[in-house]
Amino acid sequence: MDSTTRTELEAAAFRRLLEHLRSRSDVQNIDLMNLAGFCRNCLSNWLKDAADAKGTPMTKDESREAVYGMPYEEWKAKYQREATPAQLEAMKKSHPGH
Repeated sequence: MDSTTRTELEAAAFRRLLEHLRSRSDVQNIDLMNLAGFCRNCLSNWLKDAADAKGTPMTKDESREAVYGMPYEEWKAKYQREATPAQLEAMKKSHPGH
């Protein structure tokens, strides 16, 4: 497979992941972190890191909006719930110091 095709396929898979996460606003970031070790914020940070490495201007807010499909503060107000004690305890065990 040539590198252009690989990049196109990876980009398509990333876009599909974003669509999936946007359709599953019921899944909280803390749940993603506890189960998979990454969340929407991680994806937005990785996107910004890639932009920085390429010298492409992108703010943290822009990278979060690219992942969330809306401004982060709007997403939080609409969908983010208070973490339960069980979620917080799981986070402490799976990601100490995070």
